[in-house]
Amino acid sequence: MGDMQVIENIRRVVTCGAGGPLLGPAMRELGVLADDPCVAVRGGRVAYAGPRAGLPAEFAGADRVDAGGRVLTTGLIDCHTHPAFVKARAEEFEMRIAGASYEQIAARGGGILTSMTAVRQADDATLLAQTVRNLRRLRNHGVVVAEGKSGYGLNTKDERRQLAAIRDAGELADMHTVRTCLAAHSLPAEYRGGDEKRAEYLRLVMEQILPAAARDGLAQRADVFCERGVFTPAETRAVAQAASRLGLHVTIHAEQLHLTGGATIAASVGAHSADHLEYLDDAGAKAMRDAGTAAVLLPGSTYALKMDKWADGRKLIDMGLCVALATDFNPGSSPVCNPAFVMNLAVMHCGLSPAEALAGFTANAAHALRLPPGEYGVVAPGARAAFGLWDVDDEREIAYYAGSNLCEVMTCDGWRS
Repeated sequence: MGDMQVIENIRRVVTCGAGGPLLGPAMRELGVLADDPCVAVRGGRVAYAGPRAGLPAEFAGADRVDAGGRVLTTGLIDCHTHPAFVKARAEEFEMRIAGASYEQIAARGGGILTSMTAVRQADDATLLAQTVRNLRRLRNHGVVVAEGKSGYGLNTKDERRQLAAIRDAGELADMHTVRTCLAAHSLPAEYRGGDEKRAEYLRLVMEQILPAAARDGLAQRADVFCERGVFTPAETRAVAQAASRLGLHVTIHAEQLHLTGGATIAASVGAHSADHLEYLDDAGAKAMRDAGTAAVLLPGSTYALKMDKWADGRKLIDMGLCVALATDFNPGSSPVCNPAFVMNLAVMHCGLSPAEALAGFTANAAHALRLPPGEYGVVAPGARAAFGLWDVDDEREIAYYAGSNLCEVMTCDGWRS
C-alpha cells in the first residue's frame, strides 16, 4: 500500500472523543459517526474521520480499504497484563474449582512461585516465543497496546529477561507495549523465612532490580502488590517512592482480596493508577479521585477466582474517577485474553453500561497509562492508525456477545513510528 489509505464501507465509527479521560456522563458519549463515515490515514496516523462526502480532496487517489460494513473503533488498550509467562497453571484451576482459595494455593507453594520457577528455567528463546504467543492472543481479540508486567522473575536477572521479552515480543506481534517492573509481586522462596530475609529482598528490589530496569530503559513503570500476606502498606509506600525517585511511573495492585489501604497509598505517591479495587472504600476512592489516580478494574480475575465481591464501577464513575478496564491476562488468577468478555463482566457485575465498558478499554485505558493524549484510544486526526473492526451492527453489541471474538485488528504501516 501507499502512504495514504481511506477506510470505507464502515457501518459506524466510534471515535471516543479527541483525547484525555472520559469522566462521568462523558463515558457514555462516545462520538459515534454513522452517516456513511470513512477514515483517512496518512503515514500511519489518522488524518480525517467523518462523512465520506467530506473526505479531503487530497485523498482522491489514496488506496481504498473495505471495512466490510463493520463497526470501527480504535484498537483496544489493555492497561494491566502479565504476558511474560511460559506455563499455564491449569492444575490450580482445578484446585479452585474444588474449593481452594487464591491464598491457600499460594500457601501450598503454587501461584506466583509456580510461574517464577517456569520463567527462571526457560531459556531466552522459549521465554520470548511464549511472550509473543501471549501478546498475539491479546491482539487476536482487538488489543493493539498492552501494558506488560514482569513479576515472575523475582531476581535481577530474570526480571530483566521478562521485561526484554515483553519489549521484543511487542515488535514481533506489531503491538505497542508499556513495560512495568513488578519485582514486588511476591517474596521468592529463597527470601522467605523471617523478617531479615524479607527486608533483604526489598532492598534488592529498591537498590538493584528497579534501578537496572530504569537505567536500561527496560521499564517505564513500577508496580507493587499491596495485599495481606504479600507486601504491607509501609513496604508498598517504600517501593513506590524508590521507583518514583528513579523516574519510573507508579501503579499499585490495591484492595483486591482485602481492604489494605493500597489505594490511599497510590493516591499519596502520585500513582497513575490503582488496580483491582474490589474492596475499595469511600476514603480510598475519594483520595484517588482528588489525586487523579485512575481506577483500573479487572473483573476477569474476580470471575476466575470465584470471588463474591466485585468492584463497584458504577459508584466510581459517579464519583468522577477515571475508570478503565483491563484483562489482567496471566496464567493463574486471570487466564482471560478477551477484552469483550471483560466488558461483559463489567456490565453484568460492576455496574457499567456497554458504552462505559468500551470507554474503559480505549480512552480511559490510554489515560491510565498516560499515553500521549489524542494518539491512543481515540479515532481522531493525529491518532495512531490501529483499529478494531467489529462484526456487529452497533458498538453496544461488543459487550453483549459474551465470550465471542468478533474483532479483527487492522494497522497501517508506520502506526507505531
